[in-house]
Amino acid sequence: MKNVKNLLAASVAAASMTLVAAPASAVDVSASASVASLYLWRGFDLSDGSPAVSGDITISEAGFYAGVWGSSGDDTNGQEVDYYAGFATEAGPVSIDLSVWNYVYPGSSAGFVDNGDTYGDLSEVILGLGVGPVSLTIYDNIAGAQGYNYYTLGYDVGSFSFLLGGTENNNEDANYAHFDVSYAYNDNLAFTFSQMMDEDNDDDLKFVVSYSLPISM
Repeated sequence: MKNVKNLLAASVAAASMTLVAAPASAVDVSASASVASLYLWRGFDLSDGSPAVSGDITISEAGFYAGVWGSSGDDTNGQEVDYYAGFATEAGPVSIDLSVWNYVYPGSSAGFVDNGDTYGDLSEVILGLGVGPVSLTIYDNIAGAQGYNYYTLGYDVGSFSFLLGGTENNNEDANYAHFDVSYAYNDNLAFTFSQMMDEDNDDDLKFVVSYSLPISM
C-alpha cells in the first residue's frame, strides 16, 4: 500500500510540476457536467435504475493531465470521487494514453471498499491504445482488488460506437463479458444499450440516456 500511495503521489506531483512550470497560456482547463438515466459501469447498473449526476475538471499541458471526476454514486457505496493523472501522446498512427486512477467513496465502508474515504485504497493503472477507429484499453488494479484486470475493445464508425468488455480475475467464477452499442445524437446527447454475455450475471438489456455539457472555464 505504501508503494501504491507513493506511485500515485509521484504521478500527481509530476503532472502538477509540469503545469506550474508551463506558461499560463499553454495550460488548458476543461470541465463538464453530465446526467444519465443510470450509472452504467463495465456492464453493471450500479445505481439500481436510478439517475446519476457527474462532473469533472481536468488540467492539461503538453500531453500531461490531472483531474477530478465525481458522481452521485452507486446504490451500494454511495458518492464517488476519482482522482487521476496521466500522459497522452501519439506515435505515428498509434494514440497512447497512460494514467493512474484512484477511487474514493467518502464515508462508505460497504461493498468492495474497506475504507471509502482513504486515498490509495482502490487504484488502477490504465493503458489506452488506439489506431484509427479501433481502441484497446487495459485496466490493471494495483490496490484494493489485486488480481482483477478489465479489458475493452472498441470500434467507432460515424455516430456509433461498439465496445466489448471483459474481466480477468483470480477468481475465475467472477469473470464476465459485456457488449455495448452507443449512438451519439450530437455532442451532448447519447444513447447506450448494454448486454451482459454471462448468464451468471444480470443479463437484462440495459438502456442508458446521457446528457453532458461542457463548462467554460
